[in-house]
Amino acid sequence: MNKKSFSKLPKRLLMLVLAFALALPLISCGGSTSSQADAKKTFTVGFDASFPPYGYRDDNGEYVGFDLDLAQEVCNRRGWTLVKQPIDWDSKDMELSSKTIDCIWNGFTMSEDRIDKYTWTDPYVDNSQVFVVAKDSGIKTFDDLEGKTVAVQAASSALEALEGDDCKELTASFKSLEQIPEYNTAFMNLEAKSVDAIAMDIGVAKYQIESRGDKFVMLSEPIITEKYGVAFLKGNESLRDEVQSTLYEMLDDGKFDEIAKKWELSDSVIFGSEKSAEK
Repeated sequence: MNKKSFSKLPKRLLMLVLAFALALPLISCGGSTSSQADAKKTFTVGFDASFPPYGYRDDNGEYVGFDLDLAQEVCNRRGWTLVKQPIDWDSKDMELSSKTIDCIWNGFTMSEDRIDKYTWTDPYVDNSQVFVVAKDSGIKTFDDLEGKTVAVQAASSALEALEGDDCKELTASFKSLEQIPEYNTAFMNLEAKSVDAIAMDIGVAKYQIESRGDKFVMLSEPIITEKYGVAFLKGNESLRDEVQSTLYEMLDDGKFDEIAKKWELSDSVIFGSEKSAEK
């Protein structure tokens, strides 16, 4: 349309054409902004789905646990979508380095050989490695484990402890140290007396003992005392800081303690204790 023909348009129609032309950029920008707002950030947590009470599949087929509740609350507060990603524990490093998951959050011990491999949050649970035995086994002390068969989860903190220098003599006294994929199998073997003891995290030990009746007991002496943290890919301080700052918000307003109480882990929580000690 040339300038001459444009000038012959009725005044009202001309105003409508101009208004529509002016509105086009706004419509385009508005649609883009809306789609960006609707697209939430996903936060993918890698966890062992057989590690109660920190993360596991319940009787309804849902993934639940203390760590998953903490992660869900972080996502709620930051406007993220939580993706619960069960992983093979042996493959956790590959999952993290390939960015299939954003973090390892499932009772992950901050042991000396791991501390420099990841970017960690502050520790949030004080955890010990312990032995669980059948109540009628007669095993009371470490000395009673001599010549016995001990089960331990593959790639676990308990395995690392038993293979470390501090436990070299203890482990050498066993008849054998058998690696198993998960703790349900270990307890089946313990009940069947094909193994004599299980080495495991104290929080998991307490949960398993309470959920399985009056069949098992925990030795009073710990193998080693350690701490749990949330592990991110080495150098990913920005995501770690976002998660950690939100955890501190939860600690300050009582939500962290509420979740710990739900899972009967209040006595084990140490989040913020090191920060308080520095003041």
